[in-house]
Amino acid sequence: MKLLGTLLKSLFGGLLVLALLGVGYVLFAYHFTYSQGESVGFVQKISYKGWLCKTWEGEQVRALSVVPAVPEKFEFTVRDADVVDKINQHIGQKVVLEYEQHRGLPRCFGDS
Repeated sequence: MKLLGTLLKSLFGGLLVLALLGVGYVLFAYHFTYSQGESVGFVQKISYKGWLCKTWEGEQVRALSVVPAVPEKFEFTVRDADVVDKINQHIGQKVVLEYEQHRGLPRCFGDS
């Protein structure tokens, strides 16, 4: 019986350490900016989607200086509803998006 109690304590302690490491990793990745900048182009769409964690996901076709070039798409995530409203007002128009890119975050937080 004593062995079972020790085993359960060890298992619980190990799970607690793993949970704390996971939370620490997410906090670090959330506050660490991999890159930041501006993207110029035309916002094609923005939609609220996701299986468990719903996020605003958008797609911008970048404005290219060379006309007969293949358009480049910039995918982004927005967390602020006020920003989503501003983007919706300018869908189909040329806009400048300021962004921060975070790597290694769970999908609930988005990438940029």
